Amino acid sequence: MNKPSAVEVIDLAHYWHVVRRQLKKIVALSLVATIISVLVVLSLTPKYSATTTLLIESEEARILSIEEVYGMSGNSSEYLLTQFEILKSRALAERVVKELNLVNVAEYNPAHSSNAKGFSIKEMLLGESEPLTKEQILAKTVDSFWEKISISPVRKTQLVKISVESESAQLAAKASNAVATAYIQSQLEAKVGLTKQAVDWLSERMGGLKNRLNESEDKLQGFRDKNQLVDVKGVGTLIAKELDHITEKLVDARSNRLEFQSTYQQLQNIKEINFESLSGLPVILRHPLVIKLRENESAAELKVAELSKRYGAKHPRMIAAQSDLLAVKNSMLVQMKRLASGIKNDFLTAQVQEKALEKALKKAKEEVTVINRTEFALSSYVREVKGNRTLYDTFLKRIRETSETGSLQTANARIVDPGVIPEKPVKPKKSLIVALVMIMSLMLGVALAFLLDALDATIKNAEDIDHKLGFALLGILPLLKSTKEKIDIAITPEKAPIRAFVHGDNTGFKESVRTLRTGVTLASLESPVQVMLFTSTVPGEGKTTTSANFSAACGQMEKVLLIDADMRRPTIAKQLNIPASSKGLSNAVAYPDTLDESIHHIEDLGIDVMPSGPIPPNPLELLASKNFQEVLAQLKGRYQKIIIDSAPTHIVSDAAYLSTLVDGVVYVIKADSTNDKLVKSGLRRLDESNARILGVVLNQLDLEKEAKYGGDYSYSYGAYDYSTNT
Repeated sequence: MNKPSAVEVIDLAHYWHVVRRQLKKIVALSLVATIISVLVVLSLTPKYSATTTLLIESEEARILSIEEVYGMSGNSSEYLLTQFEILKSRALAERVVKELNLVNVAEYNPAHSSNAKGFSIKEMLLGESEPLTKEQILAKTVDSFWEKISISPVRKTQLVKISVESESAQLAAKASNAVATAYIQSQLEAKVGLTKQAVDWLSERMGGLKNRLNESEDKLQGFRDKNQLVDVKGVGTLIAKELDHITEKLVDARSNRLEFQSTYQQLQNIKEINFESLSGLPVILRHPLVIKLRENESAAELKVAELSKRYGAKHPRMIAAQSDLLAVKNSMLVQMKRLASGIKNDFLTAQVQEKALEKALKKAKEEVTVINRTEFALSSYVREVKGNRTLYDTFLKRIRETSETGSLQTANARIVDPGVIPEKPVKPKKSLIVALVMIMSLMLGVALAFLLDALDATIKNAEDIDHKLGFALLGILPLLKSTKEKIDIAITPEKAPIRAFVHGDNTGFKESVRTLRTGVTLASLESPVQVMLFTSTVPGEGKTTTSANFSAACGQMEKVLLIDADMRRPTIAKQLNIPASSKGLSNAVAYPDTLDESIHHIEDLGIDVMPSGPIPPNPLELLASKNFQEVLAQLKGRYQKIIIDSAPTHIVSDAAYLSTLVDGVVYVIKADSTNDKLVKSGLRRLDESNARILGVVLNQLDLEKEAKYGGDYSYSYGAYDYSTNT
């Protein structure tokens, strides 16, 4: 028996299919939850929040400010963090509570008369508690108000947002501005107390700074007099320019020397100075005079060549031409020797020039070094003087400002954006709450859909056959309209589902039967199947309809016999309008000579049918008899294919026994009906009987419903105008 693979594979298409099947329930759950959330949020008390933006200013960059004297530098992160903590302090909150008289506001005062409880179990058991004192009421009010204050620094700025939450929009704006104002006032009060100390400290430091400045100025002037300095930077600039000029000339001289050296070495390598050896030197050949002489040589050679065609070697004109050619070559040789002697002179001259420039460069570098050292020492004295003078001037300026203008009494904070009365509450965020409830309810609905799918053990579609059973799917038969209606077969036999392949107008069903025929053929390629058994798990799954329509499809190509071996609940004879008194399988087995009489030809289906015949007391004994095997053997010789409609596997053992006598078994399962455990049990019985199970047929699948839920069956049978509609 084939079993599903142990490896779990996430099938997203299956999950989507599950959601589509339970979509109405999911939407209904979400809708109910959303309505409840709307009713709840409408009953909540709205909360308003006002925000005041405060700028905590840092002092200008000064060598020494009063904030730095006392470790309060506005440029430091520690200073800003300190101010944030002051803003969040309980002392500041208490100051605002007293200023706004928040003790009389029920929202912030837990002991307010409007917050009194009518009945208290604690008071009933322990008695009434003592009334709170004014200090205790104030403390509780401060604690309550303190919790409603939110201080949030704006990242990478010196701005701080002060937010206060209240049930009153007016009070929220008033309170946020009051907190900012209280902070500014507290800063001013702190500054006033430090003013006198700052003045005394600055005055004490002025005397020492003056003496330090005078000493540094005397040192600077002494250094200038000693080194007779006028303008060190100007001299250094001239020498630097000269150094750059010498460097450039040295680079050119070195390049010329290398070029002459290369040519000179080539000349030195020549063993004998003659016309041929000198002609191998490119520098000589490139000389304009040599080029001109070579042109003359070529002209003389051309003239000799032309005269040699008309005159002999001793002819006067020929002799004169030869003499001119020789003269040109001698002249060229003389010129080449002159150029060769000049190469050595050029090389020696380039060497001398390069050495002279190197000496000049070395001297210039030494002068620059001396000037740099002097300039560095001078800069050190100048920096010391500037630093002392700046520090002195700063202290002088600060002491004048402190004494004359009182600038130390200004706060390093100001309100840049006062809080305004909010138009909308911040709590509860009704739309957000409703949206979250909607989303969570949808998620819950989806989870419940998956749970219901997990609890639903029926075989619904082809995916379930693959996941739960692991058997090959031979075909899918769609749900017929006639199966939903009560049809009088006696009046309209052609409308019976058993005749749907021949008489039905559902092209999709017909094509699905052909697909089943093809699937069975492919499943039996290795070992041909002549006798086939159709069975199911329980009654009512459509095995008889499936076997009959399958037989009709096979009857179009070969001789087919359909046998009704379900002697517990035989239906073939009734559905095909075969008289109830007609002989059938039980007659043929009991009386082999009645075999021909037990076979009925159904003209419209194009097949032969052997109904069950009279029902015996024990059908299994009849099927297990030797006579049945002999009858089956005779039928094999008459028909190319024999289809046996057997009883369900879960009820009796008929199918299990018959599976041992046939070449293959086709298992029919009704979609969205049969429990998968029962199906597995039926398949297991057949497997224990060593039956050859060709595959599974999924019967009565509602394609319209599956397509609505996201299945792809509508495409499978609709791409070629196959439809489930009658």
